[in-house]
Amino acid sequence: MTSHPDFADITEPQLIETARRRRTFSIGLPRCDSETEKRFPLTPEGVNMLVERGFTVKMEADAAASIHYADAAYIRQGASIVDRQETLLCDIVIHLAPLKVSEIKKLRRGAMLLTLLHIHEQKPEIIKALLEHGIITIAIDLITDENGNRPFADILEEIDGRASIAMASALLADSAHGKGILLGGIAGIIPCEVVIIGSGIGAIAAARSATGLGAIVHLFDNDVYSLRTAIRELGPAVIGSALHPNVLNKALASADIVLVGPTTKDVIFGSEVVHTMKKGVLTFDLTCREGGAFPSLPTVNLTSARPDDNRGDGRVCYTHAGSAVPRTAAMALSNTFITMLDDIMTLEGVTNALKLSPGLQAASITFMGKLVNGQVAREVGMHHVDISLFIQLS
Repeated sequence: MTSHPDFADITEPQLIETARRRRTFSIGLPRCDSETEKRFPLTPEGVNMLVERGFTVKMEADAAASIHYADAAYIRQGASIVDRQETLLCDIVIHLAPLKVSEIKKLRRGAMLLTLLHIHEQKPEIIKALLEHGIITIAIDLITDENGNRPFADILEEIDGRASIAMASALLADSAHGKGILLGGIAGIIPCEVVIIGSGIGAIAAARSATGLGAIVHLFDNDVYSLRTAIRELGPAVIGSALHPNVLNKALASADIVLVGPTTKDVIFGSEVVHTMKKGVLTFDLTCREGGAFPSLPTVNLTSARPDDNRGDGRVCYTHAGSAVPRTAAMALSNTFITMLDDIMTLEGVTNALKLSPGLQAASITFMGKLVNGQVAREVGMHHVDISLFIQLS
């Protein structure tokens, strides 16, 4: 017996639509009110691409104000504007700074929280709340791909490097609160000197920006192999050196800008070194570690910096450069989130994605009521367990 052609035309789309409904996930975007984290994870275009893939996106009112997008721009792309409580009840919640304990308690049990590590903001009470509610917490900046690259961390580090030089250039050019000078590129005028510690993605981005503006750039690192790779990529315009004390101190004494990025061994400049630097030097710390690279200097958060924060001689340390350009960060994050969330949709769930992705497992902080990240465990003074054990049993 053959089926009626009209009947086939009706049932096939219905089956497809039913399958789609089973695979739909909701994404919550609560507003981030952190003083140090002004970046937002998705642009309106990013939301539209996720909606087209079958996700439901719920956003708190004015959540994207920090990147100068109105709610209407997200509504036009398929997002729903709801209250904060409803965003916290979604299957997947994206909030780049740590949530408050009271907000963690409002998350749906077993939900997935995508955040940044912010290691020094992790507290025992936060972790305990995540464990009690069975939240799957992923630090996106710890995610690695099949080639060992860090898609989220690398793009944010590159933005940090570029933003630091852009901010430094503006601060130097400010005639009222800075020196009123350009970094370089003017015939007959000696260019500014930039000292960069580290040779990772952020350091390379900063060096490329500084040389593009005409500055003299010195790149230092204690990892000679990484330094060699960076110099090959940047070319002869950048002066590379190991962290030899005499060479480094001489460069610091004449530097107009000093930028410290991540290195294999922490580099810390005490007050005795800072005093040898010239008046008006601008220092930037991209390491995000406790105490920072310049512990004797007061810090200025670039997310809320004022032009007169240089306090006369410029001896302050600027931090959170990437958060000072949050819209650029949102564009970059959107591209990476789309790929990641598309994989979760394709694999029909977070647990399946974790089973098949070692890079996602390594980024997990909490899973199935257990703390599974050693670094966070040490920070909060708790024990952790191997996530692979739970992945095999789930």
